Amino acid sequence: MLNAFAAFVFRIAGWKISGRAPYEVKKAVWVGAPHHSNWDFMICLGARGMLKMNIGFLAKSQLFTWYSGWLFRALGCYPVYRNKSQNLVDAVARMYDQNDSLHIAITPEGTRRDVETLKTGFYHIALKANVPLILIGFDYPRKSLVISEPIFLTGDLEADLRFVYQFYTTIQGRRKTWLKNFEKTGLIPKTQKS
Repeated sequence: MLNAFAAFVFRIAGWKISGRAPYEVKKAVWVGAPHHSNWDFMICLGARGMLKMNIGFLAKSQLFTWYSGWLFRALGCYPVYRNKSQNLVDAVARMYDQNDSLHIAITPEGTRRDVETLKTGFYHIALKANVPLILIGFDYPRKSLVISEPIFLTGDLEADLRFVYQFYTTIQGRRKTWLKNFEKTGLIPKTQKS
């Protein structure tokens, strides 16, 4: 019901999906950028409803309390349990290992503010879980959520990230520093893991 309503709002707001939905892929890390509006989450919910795919989101386990856990689960959030012996990459990679089908969306910028580098947790999760990346771009000028073909990682961080950066140069709208610098120099900057 929630997905159908979100898809309806997505359509009446004039948004569309560009690209092919990868229905044949059972597990993937979805990467969303550029992230600079609270509306990004609503657009993702609408696109998920349009695609009729179960794409989830990560949320820290502390949010899943007796009074709010139902809401986060209804929105498709997965609790991430972190402790001193387990980092986020390991925790999420284990989720992929424990499920036959799992799609999770991550925003590698980690914030709506301007950033100079992408965090690479999304990359390390996909590499460790041996699943592809599916890139999604929030193209506000064209009111389009753009979906890439699945990207299967080689383990060469710089070469793999080049595909990511090149994809996001095709997305119209505001540019953050990480993408402006790539467009000027063609260089992949040193990245932050997390």
